[in-house]
Amino acid sequence: MAGAGLAGLRTAEELRARGYDGQIILIGAEARPPYDRPPLSKKVLTDGIDPSLRADFDALDVDFRPEESATGLDPSNPGALLTTRDKYPFEHLVLATGAVPVTLPGAGRQRFLRTYDDALALRALFLSGPRRLRLAIVGAGWIGAELATAAAGYGCEVTVMEAGPAPLASAVGAPVGAQTARWYAAAGVGLRTGVAVESVQPGGLALAGGEWIAADEVVTAVGVRPATGWLAGSDVRLENGVAVDAGLRASQPGVYAVGDCAAFESRRFGRRLRFEHWDVALHAPEVVAANVLGGDEVYDPVPYFWSEQFGRMVQYAGYHGDAERLLWRGDPSGPAWAACWLAVGRLVAIMTVDRPRDLQQGRRLIASAAPVDAGRLADPAVPVKDAT
Repeated sequence: MAGAGLAGLRTAEELRARGYDGQIILIGAEARPPYDRPPLSKKVLTDGIDPSLRADFDALDVDFRPEESATGLDPSNPGALLTTRDKYPFEHLVLATGAVPVTLPGAGRQRFLRTYDDALALRALFLSGPRRLRLAIVGAGWIGAELATAAAGYGCEVTVMEAGPAPLASAVGAPVGAQTARWYAAAGVGLRTGVAVESVQPGGLALAGGEWIAADEVVTAVGVRPATGWLAGSDVRLENGVAVDAGLRASQPGVYAVGDCAAFESRRFGRRLRFEHWDVALHAPEVVAANVLGGDEVYDPVPYFWSEQFGRMVQYAGYHGDAERLLWRGDPSGPAWAACWLAVGRLVAIMTVDRPRDLQQGRRLIASAAPVDAGRLADPAVPVKDAT
């Protein structure tokens, strides 16, 4: 397996749980053993918790190879994986190489929040830096918002720069994302939207149009890209990640992909999708393991994601890319509300703010594909499950 994050580890665990007794080699680019990523922008920054998954490789009979990166498939033998240290012939290869952060141009130092070491470095900076550390965060997506939440809690002077029209605009659309802008102001965080960063320079950010934003530190949080460049020129088809079918099989026989790097065919939503969600890395390995062992299982989830920002729990389920209508459930200026996306009279996605029951019921309603009554769904006094 190429990639030793949660998806790689879970695949190994599932294979053993289903009776696979062959050799398993788990190759990871980082020096650390597998760990959870969601806590990095949450409890690691704020409380310093250890997100390690504490894998017992001896009990799993897994040969773990840290600090070793996949570099390609052997051109003379596509059934062999090349790494920075060795060559591994394989009968089955699982690609779980994850994603890498997008960088901005410029000669200035830019930090990221992608790895455990990144989180530890930022936490140390917040604890020991200047009393009013001037922190510029580029990107008001999920990670940018959580990072701003943590930094503001340490007393940093935080400014978030977002090229889009609102926070989370690229994730949930501007109308919904705009409802979160007031959270930044209430937390004392500066938010600039509709402003493009031209480059990161020593001492701050150069904006398009010539404006300058001074900063002691810059964190770039403008998204990630699937870590698949090393597969260029191979027989593995790439399409916003490793293109896999509904069973997570790649175009080359014996090759599978899972986690952040896998773009899978969703029968539920009728298109190829790729998600950087913990829930995907947790459950998709069940399908990979079953199919490696000769099964024909399908991965077709109702995607789920959560974010903790500015004292609120934000949860999202589904996929709204083909939605025809957005409706509000409750007042989005209030403390607890939900946004619901509909297509062909059915709920296809829901985002909730401090309404966990709505999220749970909404996820089940999306899975059922049952027609909904929009008027009942918009009434927060009516349980989501009863909006049919």
